[in-house]
Amino acid sequence: MRKLIFGCGYLGKRVAKQWLDAGATVYVVTRSPGRAQELCDEGFLPLIGDVADANTLHDLPAVDTVLFSVGYERPSVQSIHSVYAGGLKNVLRAFSDSEQPLIYISTTGVYGPAGGGWIDETTPTNPQREGGKASLAAEQLLEQRPNSLILRFSGIYGPNRIPYLENLREAKPISAPSEGWLNLIHVEDGAKVVLAGETWAHSQPEKQSVFCVSDGNPVIRSEYYHEVARQIGAPIPTFTTPDPNSPAAARARSDKRVNNRKMIDSFHVELNYPSYLQGLAAILGSNP
Repeated sequence: MRKLIFGCGYLGKRVAKQWLDAGATVYVVTRSPGRAQELCDEGFLPLIGDVADANTLHDLPAVDTVLFSVGYERPSVQSIHSVYAGGLKNVLRAFSDSEQPLIYISTTGVYGPAGGGWIDETTPTNPQREGGKASLAAEQLLEQRPNSLILRFSGIYGPNRIPYLENLREAKPISAPSEGWLNLIHVEDGAKVVLAGETWAHSQPEKQSVFCVSDGNPVIRSEYYHEVARQIGAPIPTFTTPDPNSPAAARARSDKRVNNRKMIDSFHVELNYPSYLQGLAAILGSNP
């Protein structure tokens, strides 16, 4: 088994580790020589390259699965469109003669405001933020490529990734609306879904498919942060209205609930953390 990952970050690193533990040879593309050494020390085979620069993607190894899980680092001299859509375009060119499954980590940000309603894979896309627009542009590059799998992730949370945790500990207000739905997936379950999706993709070589990835149990924002506060022994949270041009305000305007039925039924995956309650308990059980 030979795997290649573009974007070995919060999610990608966990997928890579599971592949490695299963005995696979795992190649990881990184821009940083220092990061390459760290990855090498962990048992991965690092390759120096940049998805936004096609000249750095020559002579990539033959593999049986490609995972594109690239995040956008701010600040950056590159636009988010050049990293997401431009980067995927360069990767597709590098593998133009290959037919292995390519898994693209997208976002439910490709959907527009839903007024609190449910959305799924059949819901028309209408991204409002630049990240969603760039992700949708990348998805569209895969329309004519068989054996490509698009995973539209909800908000990933997990160890060291709970927004506003320090605000809660210090009894500072959260700069976000108290109402509106949050759609979440624990990072360990996210990695589990990627691996299950890979298995599914290898069994459906002629298909190009889209799946929403979420735990299927949306929660109102205030309820979520009340639970975080309870688990860490912090005061009841307070909320302030964010700047209308801020990312927090833009996320709040989407106000949707993500249906994960297709993911569950197709991948036959059983989530370890089917709601935020179990996930937060695992992360914060000892008030870390």
